[in-house]
Amino acid sequence: MKRGDVLLISIVLVAALAFLAPRWFSGNKDTAGNGNNLVANITVDGKQYRTVKLTEEDQTIDIRTERGVNILKVHDYGIEMYDADCPDQVCLGFGFITMPKQTIVCLPNRVLVEIASASGEDEVDAYVQ
Repeated sequence: MKRGDVLLISIVLVAALAFLAPRWFSGNKDTAGNGNNLVANITVDGKQYRTVKLTEEDQTIDIRTERGVNILKVHDYGIEMYDADCPDQVCLGFGFITMPKQTIVCLPNRVLVEIASASGEDEVDAYVQ
């Protein structure tokens, strides 16, 4: 390796670290600091079933209807569908959601879970001029 090769490699490494360092030192969680202000609105068959504050502590929510049973789990400022007795099990594939406007849907049991801000106000994503 020549001196120019070493110089090129070190420039690439410094540039890569410049992009990665803010993520390491920011201290923000995946919820972007909004973990304390988020709620999950749970709707069953088109009607409001329950609103749950997303906290760090574990909490289990059982939804039992004539269509079936869904179990939601709240933890680490997010929510996930933990278990469902629907035949296709697609709702389990939505995973753990933590950001506003993310949803979990179970069509056979008609359950919808959507994350929103606790204040009820939508945050502005962008301004277009």
